[in-house]
Amino acid sequence: MGNGSIWGVRSILAGQLNMRSYSQPTKYCFAAGHRSPYYPSLSLKKGLLFFGLALLSTLIFEHSQIDVTISNWFYIDGSWLIEKDAQPFRFIFYDFPKTLIILLGIYLLINLVVNKQPLAQSTPANNLLAVKILSGKINRWLLPLNKRELSFLLLSVVIVPSVIAALKGVTHVSCPNHLTIYNGDIPYLSLWQDIISNSRAKCFPAAHASAGFALYAFAYLPRFYRHKVKIIIAVSLLGWIMGLYKMLIGDHFFSHTLVSMWLSWAIVYVMALLFFRPIQAKPCNK
Repeated sequence: MGNGSIWGVRSILAGQLNMRSYSQPTKYCFAAGHRSPYYPSLSLKKGLLFFGLALLSTLIFEHSQIDVTISNWFYIDGSWLIEKDAQPFRFIFYDFPKTLIILLGIYLLINLVVNKQPLAQSTPANNLLAVKILSGKINRWLLPLNKRELSFLLLSVVIVPSVIAALKGVTHVSCPNHLTIYNGDIPYLSLWQDIISNSRAKCFPAAHASAGFALYAFAYLPRFYRHKVKIIIAVSLLGWIMGLYKMLIGDHFFSHTLVSMWLSWAIVYVMALLFFRPIQAKPCNK
């Protein structure tokens, strides 16, 4: 083989090596002591956008008859499409999903407490094997998530419905089935008039649907980033099914669920920003 051929082979190999180096993603390291997971597309502006959408939705529906028009579709001949507490609808769309989400919270708490605890150094050698076997069996039932991720999910499931429920106690908005326009005994007032009235009404935003929307948290786990859109679609569908049931029985207007969705999404997003924001990420030294 001549010198020209040898140099040709070398140049080809060098080119392939350069292509490989360009195709490999850059590895980033965090400052000492920081192991913060990285979510590539979080920003405070997007979080504020969700809060803005909640406010905008409130203002639009506050100064229009859209809510009443939509609820009229579900109120026929003096009654709602589904009678309140009628079975099996209540179990399927209220009791069952609510119970599942509560059980999910308990399961996440158990995962957080157990979370693959290291074996104690004081464990006797003759018991070490038995402890390892027992630990392995327990870990089968645990989620493959670290404590930061578990804490984020658990707090989302707890905080989102709690915040929405707290807002209900401030707005004092009545449910549709309590209004005179739907054979109730309370006049249909604006949001500001409801707040001033300081009544016992607690129907805005929608709390039941917010429990479903709280599951947006799964979309913001860094390990699930590739499936973010699918998770958001699935959670939105769940939340709206829960919200639609409450609309069909006259417990909520459309805007109650819509604002609940935006607020839930905003809360989850800001929490994700706090939990998974990268800290001084720099390319690792080779």
